Amino acid sequence: MSSDFEGYEQDFAVLTAEITGRIGKVPKLLGDEKKQMVANVEKQLEEARELLEQMELEVREIPAQSRGMYSSRMRSYKQEMGKLEADFKRSRIAYSDEVRNELLGDDGNSSENQRAHLLDNTERLERSSRRLEAGYQIAVETEQIGQEMLENLSQDREKIQGSRERLRETDANLGKSSRILTGMLRRIIQNRILIVILAIIIFFTILMAIYFSVKRH
Repeated sequence: MSSDFEGYEQDFAVLTAEITGRIGKVPKLLGDEKKQMVANVEKQLEEARELLEQMELEVREIPAQSRGMYSSRMRSYKQEMGKLEADFKRSRIAYSDEVRNELLGDDGNSSENQRAHLLDNTERLERSSRRLEAGYQIAVETEQIGQEMLENLSQDREKIQGSRERLRETDANLGKSSRILTGMLRRIIQNRILIVILAIIIFFTILMAIYFSVKRH
């Protein structure tokens, strides 16, 4: 399972490196060449999102005790993805302004104002996206903690049940021992009573023998 995750990691690293290089080229290109580059970056960003989804699924299949390390790596990859998308948005905004200026023959001030307004909106969207991502991550971590607690409770329950079984066995053994000891005490008492009775009989027998012996003389 972790080998699949690491394979996706390598693909993601190669893909993001290519995306970073192409985003840097967008402002330097012109015309159809720039349009083609923008389309290629969009396609690669979609592939990167799909890779992140696959990696997320792999992390969910990893045992809870080993999942923390992979979850941390996923957070860094998502942050990297967010940065790439933000950089691409900035390059597209610059590209759109350039095209519009070429069509309208506007060299200036309104374009700059619109660009500033769009950048401001983009930053707001990025902040909202980060907050949503943080909320999602908290929910995932809470789910993981809940699963770990359920597993621990299940283990504790099994231990308690095992202890109860041992207590029942101990009680049963103590009951048997108590019955055996009671029987032994009863036999000891009976034997002592028999000894006392025999002693009394012997004592009276000796007295009767002495009595008849003295009477004859």
